[in-house]
Amino acid sequence: MGSISNHGGEGVGRRDLIKRSAALGLVAAPGMGLLSACASSGGGGQTKDKAGKKTAKNPLGVNDSAQMEFVLFDGGFGKEYAQDAVKIYEKDFPKAHVKFSATQKIQSTLQPRFNQGNPPDLIDNSGAEQMDMGVLVGKNQLADLTPLLDAPSYDDPNKKVRDTLRPGIVEMGQFDGKPVWIFYYAYTVYGVWYSQKALDSLGTEYPKTWDEMLQVCEKAKKKGMAGWTYAGKYPYYLPFSLYPMIGKVGGREVLDAIDNLEPNAWQHPAVKACFEAYYELYKKGYILKGTPGLDHIQSQTAWAKGEALFIPNGSWVENESANVIPKDFDLAVSAPSGIDASDKLPFGTIWASGGEPFIVPAKAANAEGGMEQLRIMLSEASSKNFTAKVKSLTAYNGGTTGITLTPGLKSGVAALKLAGSNVVNPRLQDWYVQLQKEKIGVAGLGEMMAGRLTPAEAIKKIQGFADEAAKDTTIKHYKHQ
Repeated sequence: MGSISNHGGEGVGRRDLIKRSAALGLVAAPGMGLLSACASSGGGGQTKDKAGKKTAKNPLGVNDSAQMEFVLFDGGFGKEYAQDAVKIYEKDFPKAHVKFSATQKIQSTLQPRFNQGNPPDLIDNSGAEQMDMGVLVGKNQLADLTPLLDAPSYDDPNKKVRDTLRPGIVEMGQFDGKPVWIFYYAYTVYGVWYSQKALDSLGTEYPKTWDEMLQVCEKAKKKGMAGWTYAGKYPYYLPFSLYPMIGKVGGREVLDAIDNLEPNAWQHPAVKACFEAYYELYKKGYILKGTPGLDHIQSQTAWAKGEALFIPNGSWVENESANVIPKDFDLAVSAPSGIDASDKLPFGTIWASGGEPFIVPAKAANAEGGMEQLRIMLSEASSKNFTAKVKSLTAYNGGTTGITLTPGLKSGVAALKLAGSNVVNPRLQDWYVQLQKEKIGVAGLGEMMAGRLTPAEAIKKIQGFADEAAKDTTIKHYKHQ
């Protein structure tokens, strides 16, 4: 979700991930369509570079004189962390030439190159123009990253890369069976973000139930502050708190059924209860006026200025909004409020997963080089560098020793600790990008939160979208194993 990195819009870190990507820190923009053209198998292709000799220092057999091309999404995490890792690659392979570039136009820049068969060796496939992961996998456009995962880690030759990773990272990159097609570099905590200072000024704590949430929003309203805002132009940010709430209320199986495109999955009572709860925010006037017309940066800026108390987001928000968040803001994140004591899972149930998806194209000239660049990025030093510079965790299970954690990062770590095993990971945003963003997000949730659909109407509409996707034979379908 570059930030989702899996998130949407220009400049998204993200962010989006859609993201959103991303990090403790995760996609097609509205109207862009499924982007299936990016997976065209046309074009004559490029000549593969001859592999190098495998050694202890070069376990992937990188051709030490071949060019390695790396295209990064230029979003909320910036470029510096990647440029620093490139310098290590250049030091390790002094005869190699690294061609590094960063862009927000991932899909429009790289789709023609996939079509022609000459894609780069490593891509950070994130942001509003993220290429559709499901399509890329379904059309065999990606290289299996298992050789990287089974290679010795950069720091310890006795430990495989896969053994240095946070839980769930390998599984996220799988679609069917054992191959791993995507590597999510950042580790993102999704949830409800707020200023602890603002909450303290209201004399209250973070609300655990929805009645308490409404009470807090009413307190905020009386002080001239809206309860909530969100990225109105990119309402697929709403699921960052709404989906884990659905999981908390109804159990993981509800989210799995939704991911699996099962008939009537959206008709579950937990979905209905959570939609109605969010709709109350609109009905009671607790959403910042004008929110439906705001993009992610505008909504985050309004929130940082104290115009709204809560915002659904991913952990990239701390870095992406660093220039507008006051020094005494005391940024914090919480798992979503539930409905009441009847919820299936306890308070603290949160969505946390890999964000910032990196891929190595199947037709890359120097796939070994692309994987080696990722191996370098998964060293402790590179992981620490990322965390220190962008205020997000990486997929590397560690890398925080000696680093002073920023407020948001510290809060995210605490949220993960509170969640324990109650971490959910909805897969719609990487399995069915267009469905998640354009249909569920924009046409469904966005319309409901703007007051143009009732919860019942939104559920019916979204279930229709899911049923269409389930019957669409032009797209590959995935299921929880």
